[in-house]
This record gives sequence, structure tokens and C-alpha cells, in this order.
Amino acid sequence: MKLLRHGAPGSERPGLLDERGVIRDLTGIVPDIGQTVLSDAGLSALRGIDAGSLPEIDPATRLGPPVAGTGKFICIGLNYADHAAESGLDVPPEPVVFMKATSAMCGPRDALILPRGSTKTDWEVELAVIIGHETKYVSEADALDHVAGYCVANDVSERAFQIERAGQWTKGKSCDTFGPLGPWLVTRDEAGDVQDLGMWLKVNGETMQQGSTRTMVYGVAFLISYLSQFMTLHPGDVISTGTPPGVGMGMRPPRYLTAGDIVELGIDGLGQQRQEVVAD
Repeated sequence: MKLLRHGAPGSERPGLLDERGVIRDLTGIVPDIGQTVLSDAGLSALRGIDAGSLPEIDPATRLGPPVAGTGKFICIGLNYADHAAESGLDVPPEPVVFMKATSAMCGPRDALILPRGSTKTDWEVELAVIIGHETKYVSEADALDHVAGYCVANDVSERAFQIERAGQWTKGKSCDTFGPLGPWLVTRDEAGDVQDLGMWLKVNGETMQQGSTRTMVYGVAFLISYLSQFMTLHPGDVISTGTPPGVGMGMRPPRYLTAGDIVELGIDGLGQQRQEVVAD
């Protein structure tokens, strides 16, 4: 299934994308795409619904983040060896873990707002994992059973805030609109081999990133197991798993986003995003 949320920011309603690519409304069927809806039982109940009987939604309707009630937005840094190299950094002996504020979450076609004082806002196409079950001390072998689904993420990063200001990475990762998710959550049974998905990103039509989840240093199952040793993962939590090479910071000279730029990105089978860059 492809689950989504549609409507104005803060007033999104649950929906799904049917087999013909039509957006259908799930209002009244489930309260939202979150919590128990993301469990195996909740997803199974949705599979039993005749999608053709649900109201159609105008395809021009805004899509929000495809998951509600996210408590944690966890990111993994330097998880592709070639991206670490372009950043001038070694592959870490354990995953680099940092947090992105949940207030950064936005829809896949929402404007990407440059924060005030920004000089180095950058792009990062990433595979995002959405947790479906409470997860604590899970083994790597069982980790994927705790996943509700996957979606496209753009881990937008203001590099000056991230690297050149004192402290940790979070403040360069958490500005409003720095966490576009979607267009939909693809359930784990339909996502295919998540360690073999092509991914790409373009700026103004020029390909910047072209990679594959095959080249992750730490795979999805390992990351879920690893994180669950340090914190309990809850339904709706998001894990963004790192980016392949081709970010603006790694170019010579570096290249960053400016107002008017158009960012497009996608992952095989998970859909595409498009953001227009605007100044705050």
C-alpha cells in the first residue's frame, strides 16, 4: 500500500494511493496515518478495504508528511563511504546519530524555505524508515519486522549552521521545511529490497546525486537494531538513513541553494519530491 496525508498544513487527513494512481480519502476509516494504524494489524485492516469505494481526492491537493505523531526524527550521518570521502571524513566505526527537529517535517512539494542568515543550504536525498511497532533491544534479524514502511526524505542541511557554529549538527538540520517526507509511505511488503534501491536528486534539472542504497555502510536492519539499544523506537518515528555522494558541500567549488532553485528527488518505487527554494 501507499499511504499518505492530504490537506492544508496542520489539517491533513489520511488517504491512500490506489492501483490506478488515484488519491483516495480515508477520513472516517482511520483517524490518521500513525500510531496503531502503522502496526501489522492496522495495515492488514486497511488492505481489506475496497479502495475503489473511497472518495477521490483532487490530484492537485497538497500532500503532507505521510506519517503523523512522529516523536523522533533520527538521522544517520556519513552512511555512504563515497559521501564521507567527498566530505573529507573517515567512515565512522559506528553509525553517526543525530536528531532533526520534528518541526522540520513538511510535505514533499512544500516550499523549501532558506532560514534567515543562511549561506550554505544543501540537499541530501535519503531513504527514510517509518517505525510501526515499539522497538527495544531488537535483533538485526528481526528488525525489519518492526518497520511500517519507507519513504523519500530530503535531509536539507544548512552547512554553516551545522559545521561552522559551535555545538552539534542539530541546528543545521532542523530549520522549518528541512525535512520533506513522502509523497507517500510505501508499506514494507511493497517496497522491495530496500538495500537495492536507486536514488537521485536534481537541482534546476541538473543531476547532482545518483546512487543506490546498495552502498550504505550500515544497512537498514542494522541501524534499527543499533538505535534500539540506546532508545525505544515508537510507531511513527522516522529514521533517515544517510545520503550518497553529490551534495553541494562536496563540489569544487561548493554549490548551495538560492531562492528560485528547484530541487527534485526520488527513490525507485517510493515516489518523487519537488521543492521550490524561497527566502524566509
